Amino acid sequence: MNDVNVPLKLNIKRTMLIGFAFFGILLLWQVYDSWCPTFLTELFKGAFPGRTEEEVQYLVGVMMAIDNLAALILLPIFGRISDKTRTKIGKRMPFILVGTFVCSIAFPFIPVLFHLNSLAGVICMMAIVVVFAMMYRNPAVALMPDITPKPLRSKANGIINIMGYIGGAFATVVGIFFVLSDYLGTALNKDGTPKAHTWAFNNIWAIEAPFLIASVLMLISAIVLFFTVRENELEAKMKEEMERGEEMAEVVDKVTEDGPMSKANKRMLIFILIAEVFWFMADNGIGTFMGNYAIYFLKTSSSSNMINTIVGGVGSVVGFAIGGTIASKIGRKWSIFGGLTLTALSYVVWAILTFVVGGLAGSGKFPVWIYAIWFIKGFGMSLVHVNSFPMVVELCPNSKIGAFTGYYYAASMAAQTVTPIALGSLLLIDGFSWEFLPVYALVCVIASLVIFLFVKNVKSVKTNFKSGLEAIGDAED
Repeated sequence: MNDVNVPLKLNIKRTMLIGFAFFGILLLWQVYDSWCPTFLTELFKGAFPGRTEEEVQYLVGVMMAIDNLAALILLPIFGRISDKTRTKIGKRMPFILVGTFVCSIAFPFIPVLFHLNSLAGVICMMAIVVVFAMMYRNPAVALMPDITPKPLRSKANGIINIMGYIGGAFATVVGIFFVLSDYLGTALNKDGTPKAHTWAFNNIWAIEAPFLIASVLMLISAIVLFFTVRENELEAKMKEEMERGEEMAEVVDKVTEDGPMSKANKRMLIFILIAEVFWFMADNGIGTFMGNYAIYFLKTSSSSNMINTIVGGVGSVVGFAIGGTIASKIGRKWSIFGGLTLTALSYVVWAILTFVVGGLAGSGKFPVWIYAIWFIKGFGMSLVHVNSFPMVVELCPNSKIGAFTGYYYAASMAAQTVTPIALGSLLLIDGFSWEFLPVYALVCVIASLVIFLFVKNVKSVKTNFKSGLEAIGDAED
C-alpha cells in the first residue's frame, strides 16, 4: 500500500497550462451567452411582427434549450469515447484540437448571419458551434483529474477555473467597447429619450469583433495546450501519485478500478447531481436573460451588464483562489453548502430591493447595488463549482474520468435545457415580468440547498501536503 503520509504536491505551472483548455471554453460561452439570446430576440421579433420582447422570450428559451439538449446528449458520449481513445498525442488532445478548430471557424459567422437577418442561418451556425464545443469541452475538463491526485483536485480546479474566467473576462471587456445595445439602437438616456445613434448602429464590426477575438484566442489557447502538455508522458509520470491519491479519496467506500460502484457512493453521486441541476437552473436562468434584462427592461446600455459580469467574475476568482483551502478545513460538502447559502442571500437582497425600491423598469440606468450582489453571487457560486466537480470525479476510477465528467456536465446541461424554457414561459404569464428573475433563481437555489443536505460529508485521510514554493513542483512537464 502507498504511504499516505508522503507529501503530495500540486504542480501549479502545469495546472495553469492545462487551464488554457478551460480558458477557451469560458471565452466561447461568455460571448455565446451574452450575444446570442439578444440576436434571437431581435430575429424572432422580426419573424413575428407585433410581438414584444417578453412575448418572444419563450422562443429564445426554446432555442437556447435545444443547444443545451444537444450538449446533454453529446457530453457523456464524447467523455466515454475519449476514455477509450489512445493516440500518440493522448486520449483527450485529439478532441480538444478538432473541436477548437471547427468552433473557431464557425463562431464568427453567427453575427454575420444575424446582420443579414437570417434566423435559420443563425440557428444552424449556433448548432454547429454547440456540437463541436461539446467535442472538446468534456475532454478538456477531464484532462485535469487525469493527472491530478484526488486530494489536490479542488485546488487544481480553482486554478483552471481562474484561467477560464480570464478567458471570459477577455470576452466581457470586449463587450464594453463593442456595445450590442448601440448596434441595436435600444439604449435610453437618463431622461428616457433614445440615445443618438453612434458609429455602432447597424455597423457589423460592433457585433463581429467579439466573435472574431474569441475565435483567435481559442486557437491560441489550444496551440499553447498542445505544445506544453504532453498528455501520455504526464500520465506515466503521475502514476504513483495518482495511486496514493486513491488512498486519500473523500468517498464513503473505496473506489476500485474494476469493481462495481458501491450503493453508498452511488447515492452520494445521485444527490450531488440532482442538487447540481437546481443550482445550474438558478445560475444559468438569470445568466441567459440578464443581457435582455439590461437592454429591454432597464433600457440601459448592454455594456453595463458586461461590467456586471466582470464584477461577478472578480468575486468568482476570489472564491476559486481560496475555495480549495476552505474545503481542506471544513470539507467539500460544507464549502458548497456555504456557497449556496451566500448565493441565496444575494438573491434575497436583489428581490427585496427590486420590489421595495422599485422604479427600475425603463429607468435607463443599471443599479449600482446589482454589482455588489453579483460579486457576492460570484463568490458563492465559485465555492460550489470549485468543489462539486472534484466530488463527482472522486467517486470513479481513473479509467472512467471522462464518463463521470460527462455525468457532471449532463446534469448541468439538463438544467440549462429546462431553465431557459421555464423562465421564458413564465415571462408570458400576466404579472410575471423581469422583476421576478431573482425570485426564480432563489427558489431553485433553496431546492439545491435542501437536496445537498443529504450528501454525506466525507473528509479525506489526513495527510501532508507541500506548501509554498514546494507545492509548485518541478518546472518541467
